[in-house]
Amino acid sequence: MIIVTGGSGFIGSCIVWKLNKLGINDIIIVDHFGENDKYKNLVSLNYQDVFDKDDFGNMVANGFLKNYKIEKIYHLGACSSTTQLDMKFLLHNNFEYSKFLCQNALENDVRFIYASSAATYGDGSNGYSDDENNLESLRPLNPYGYSKHLFDLWVKHNSLLDKVVGLKYFNVYGPNEYHKNDMKSVVNKCFHQIKETGKARLFKSSSKEFGDGEQKRDFIYVKDTVAMTLFFGENKNVNGIYNIGTGEANSFNSFVKPIFKALNLKENIEYFDMPEILKNKYQNFTRADIGKIYKAGYKEKLSTINEAVTDYVANYLNKENPYLK
Repeated sequence: MIIVTGGSGFIGSCIVWKLNKLGINDIIIVDHFGENDKYKNLVSLNYQDVFDKDDFGNMVANGFLKNYKIEKIYHLGACSSTTQLDMKFLLHNNFEYSKFLCQNALENDVRFIYASSAATYGDGSNGYSDDENNLESLRPLNPYGYSKHLFDLWVKHNSLLDKVVGLKYFNVYGPNEYHKNDMKSVVNKCFHQIKETGKARLFKSSSKEFGDGEQKRDFIYVKDTVAMTLFFGENKNVNGIYNIGTGEANSFNSFVKPIFKALNLKENIEYFDMPEILKNKYQNFTRADIGKIYKAGYKEKLSTINEAVTDYVANYLNKENPYLK
């Protein structure tokens, strides 16, 4: 049996989708279900049971992992909002809950793979290497990134790097992100803008180093993200912290242009001022160092920006039913 926390969310539901494609249905979904549409990510998928995260925590405390012979946990459940300022909530939800699950997983010989984040790298001044020796030098720019960084540090300081896997996800985009509101990808937002107005809107640059729309990120398609994540589920002797990205930095402009092409429309991009709350916390550049995952044995070819955006637009966003199934 496999547990996916955050299983109705973006990456979590895509992992369940891929497991189904591999013929695996012995899956337990754990999530916090609020007043949103993320349950729709699960409608077409196959799994054995669904639990609220708080109820599940009580179940784990009472021996659930041992009694039900759980094989592995993909712990993707967390508050992922980069504008969340309630540090007390983030400590409880992202840090303490992760410690609790990790400890129980290890006590019951359950494979534990958890989501960290590229937000832990801050402005990138200390690089984007997933060498665990560099963890203490990282300086996250927002409370979300800090909550993820705290757990990475906890894993290291408790000598667990050779027992668990932490994955620093960069800018993931693709189907099943529809419930994420302001945290949806630029492709998703701009697709709807283009369909409604004929133009895409991007932030003006707040840095002299980058022109408008030329801020660069490591954008990775969720299907590649899932393949990388499942690699660690299948290779139990590979542990530690790893970047999940493409190793390339693409500008927002180049990220949006394939949308126009997929829709057979002329490029039309408008730039607007970045909100003040983001200016000092905004990552203008990210690029994953992904040599470590390839050294560990990962061999799959990654999608190009054009391939991935075209697939997302043509096969999901521009369809009546945009969900993975």
